[in-house]
Amino acid sequence: MEKEKQEQTKEKILEVKVSRKTETILGVLGGLFGLFGSFFALLVGGLGSAFEAEGASDIVGLAWLAIFLSIIGIISGATVNRNAEISGILMIICGIGGFIAISFGYIVAGPLLIVGGVLALKKKHK
Repeated sequence: MEKEKQEQTKEKILEVKVSRKTETILGVLGGLFGLFGSFFALLVGGLGSAFEAEGASDIVGLAWLAIFLSIIGIISGATVNRNAEISGILMIICGIGGFIAISFGYIVAGPLLIVGGVLALKKKHK
């Protein structure tokens, strides 16, 4: 009787949670790198505006969009344990959207967010 209880307890412990540390780390790091790239794009756009370069206001606007997407990416990475599907989809959207917005500034952040999102969608609870 005791052996059966011990085996059932072991099975329950194994089935409780799937570790999502990788997705969390990739999402948060991708968002942080995205913030760095976004602030760099904001700096470049601000300098362009100061020197009255053509299209500088577009760069500033896209940099603000990338900052917003980076913050959403950080939040999605941090909450991947609660709802993996929504967090995964949001990380993928943020990775692609940030890369479209400020391409070179998101060259590190984009793949991190996309891979984290794909992993979040692929892993299933048992």
